[in-house]
Amino acid sequence: MPLTDTLIRQAKPATTPFKLSDEKGMFLLINPNGSKYWRLKYRIGGREKLLALGVYPQVSLKEAREHRDDARKLIANGIDPAELRKTEKVTLSEAKQAQIQAAEVERLLQAGGALPDSFRAVALEWEVNHMANKADSHKKKVMGRLERDVFPYIGNLPADAVTAPLVLEIIRRVEARGTIETAHRTKHHISQVMNYAVATGRATYNPCPALSGALIPKPSPKHFAAPTEPKDVAPLLRMMATYNGSVLTKCALSLAPLLFIRPGELRAMQWADIDFEACELRYTPPKTRNKTAVEIIVPLAKQAIAALREIQPLTGGGRYVFPGARTDSRPMSANTVNAALKRLGIDTQNELTGHGFRAMARTLLDEVHGFNRDAIELQLAHQIKDPLGRAYNRTKHLTERKRMMQVWADYLDELREAKNVIHASFTQAA
Repeated sequence: MPLTDTLIRQAKPATTPFKLSDEKGMFLLINPNGSKYWRLKYRIGGREKLLALGVYPQVSLKEAREHRDDARKLIANGIDPAELRKTEKVTLSEAKQAQIQAAEVERLLQAGGALPDSFRAVALEWEVNHMANKADSHKKKVMGRLERDVFPYIGNLPADAVTAPLVLEIIRRVEARGTIETAHRTKHHISQVMNYAVATGRATYNPCPALSGALIPKPSPKHFAAPTEPKDVAPLLRMMATYNGSVLTKCALSLAPLLFIRPGELRAMQWADIDFEACELRYTPPKTRNKTAVEIIVPLAKQAIAALREIQPLTGGGRYVFPGARTDSRPMSANTVNAALKRLGIDTQNELTGHGFRAMARTLLDEVHGFNRDAIELQLAHQIKDPLGRAYNRTKHLTERKRMMQVWADYLDELREAKNVIHASFTQAA
């Protein structure tokens, strides 16, 4: 007997589940908790199966019969409605997942974040893992190039979708600005990121080696202007001695040739690094602080000590020997020494630059005074290795270096005070 709505409403739950049969295999399953489920019993492929048609009263008797009739049509055509429903659920699940992923991508794009497995995401991960020990200034330059010249074009692409033509387009844009050296560096950074992508399974190959020969060649390296002949050094030293500007700048000009440390290290010199009793400057170059953390020892000649003593009353109470003009919490400007040289009429492009004092000392200490080349290189804070490949420690050749720095200071005084210097006729190192 077919079911009616009245019969269904009047049916009371029992202590065990029971069925109220309708027509064509459909029935209503009533559970002890009062819940009522529509079910269809059918056979297909020689097996008896059940198909859920909904829950009463959300699905009415009329709607349940419509679902039953639709299912029976499928069964008549050899289609299992239960299996079809599973397939449809998977399809709906995949569609929902795709929708969720699309929404997440849109959210990340709106927030300026990196898409999963994109070139930018890999690059940011590479920065954390590969550049952990690099100087902050170096990291800033590298990531700045990527942010400016690379991410806008391939940042959101999957790393595996980055091809040689795409990279070449990026490099061509950089070349078009006339910055050829930067173009080569940018290609190198992209190559490093792609190597990391390959190693971590986000890409199958690095396209950058394919660009070999496609880039505009690097320009010939430009060396820092530096005189290496005594007759050329002497007049420049005399010009520097006439500087009448800031006392701190004048002191920096006098110490630059005496110490021949890097300009950045000179301006960032700290009073805490100076040992007046030992006559030494000890510091860790910013260039290697996060990598090798090698301490550099610079013996201070009596002339250097005198120059430092002269300005100690002015800046000795602060951190920096040469504090900035606007605040003593930062060192003097990077351009101070070169600006002073220009003010004196010295051509910093062709005659002398702040960094050129290093080349000047390196040449003259070797060719004029005959000092041990390893001692000179160590004093320049270059890494020198012994015949077994081991790097010399900071105290290697220190006795000779102390004598060398005093000889050098005395030599600079002689050059400055001598007239008509033509040949290097000064005392050779013993």
